[in-house]
Amino acid sequence: MAHQGREGGLDAPTRHPLKQNEPEFWDEHALNQELERVFDICHGCRRCVNLCNAFPTLFDLVDESDTMEVDGVAVADYTKVVDQCYLCDLCYLTKCPYIPPHEWNVDFPHLMLRAKAVKFKKGDTKFRDRLITSTDLVGKVASKPLLNSLVNGANKNRSARVLLDSVLGIHQLANLPEYTDKPWRRENAALVIDPSSTASAARPQTGGENSESVTLFTTCYCNYNEPSIADSLVKILHHNNIPVNLAVREHCCGMPKLELGDFDAVTHLMQKNIPVLYERVQQGNVIIAAVPSCVLMFKQELPLMFPDDEQVKAVARAFYDPFEYLHKLHKAGKFNTQFKNPLGNVSYHVACHQRVQNIGPKTKQILELIPDTSVQTIERCSGHDGTYGVKQETLEFANKIVKPIVAKIKQQEPDHYGSDCPIAGKHIEHNLDTGQPATHPLDLLCQAYGI
Repeated sequence: MAHQGREGGLDAPTRHPLKQNEPEFWDEHALNQELERVFDICHGCRRCVNLCNAFPTLFDLVDESDTMEVDGVAVADYTKVVDQCYLCDLCYLTKCPYIPPHEWNVDFPHLMLRAKAVKFKKGDTKFRDRLITSTDLVGKVASKPLLNSLVNGANKNRSARVLLDSVLGIHQLANLPEYTDKPWRRENAALVIDPSSTASAARPQTGGENSESVTLFTTCYCNYNEPSIADSLVKILHHNNIPVNLAVREHCCGMPKLELGDFDAVTHLMQKNIPVLYERVQQGNVIIAAVPSCVLMFKQELPLMFPDDEQVKAVARAFYDPFEYLHKLHKAGKFNTQFKNPLGNVSYHVACHQRVQNIGPKTKQILELIPDTSVQTIERCSGHDGTYGVKQETLEFANKIVKPIVAKIKQQEPDHYGSDCPIAGKHIEHNLDTGQPATHPLDLLCQAYGI
């Protein structure tokens, strides 16, 4: 129970449902009142000033106003703060002493999410942002055999990038991901379990001694950009005698559209993904995805949007981060610890959306089972977010936010470095001038196994 006027406490943080179906959620006057209330609390605290650019933007608006208080900030300028929030959730997780169950009930990320949703509903969203958050669509187009080389070539061509900058507002210096012409799900179609197929139904559904199977949620990024990460995860699971399958269909988890405030798209994607994943859960499978944001979407955000949906809740309970699952195997005495190669000194960036899952440092704990391997963690946001780090108006801030991570890696002089978030890893690599590439922790584990 929260006490009057108390900061922090020992109570576990509480996340309330979004309540996006209630009229007040969409009431702009009520939203602005809540923004003013929370901004005033943040102004009086300022503990989150070093996390991202949302808080410096807010505090500059306050300090430059006539009153030097939130009441001196024009309501029209609230959106400047909202636009700088990319929902990393670190303020809620690591800094704010006023989160629920505190009586002040501050959930800054979800308030920003509400503001983004109202903004989107008003039509105040750029075409660029609608496009780059359509990761399934972009991936399908960019992976087409003839278009693939054109897209990848254009992303590396200076003239094409200048044009992309001027027309769409995608910064010409942003590091854009390459697209494969061999999407992972297409190349691994034999793993698909189709409940309506006789052949699929005849296939073993569960593992041997470990007594369960894993359904891999591939993710847009692993499917279209870095299939090698999905390859590594499957190799590791097979090396630990865990069978892997794929659901009959897969669509974007919805996180990019959630961050845009496009709740209709999120609902549509949920309605496509959840039934097929629920069918796998009903068959006794757990679900794993190699991108923390996708795991968080199914574990936290969808249950908070659809708190009464039993299928959503069942899928959330069955969803695992890869290293969370491997640690579960380890605790049960079923994790293969026969490693062939040490990794030496590893600088490990902890992804924001993995930290928010509150699963503990499972990646570090697993990697440190490898002999002659030490893991030094870096718990700072990389500032990329997937879209924030490519946009014309925010790349400068994304590169500024990642600087402490880059400095730490240079100081540590590691044999390897990387992040559970592959996009964060690439963003760090792009800002690191040593030429040393980032290596995903799953790839590191494969290296240690010698597979």
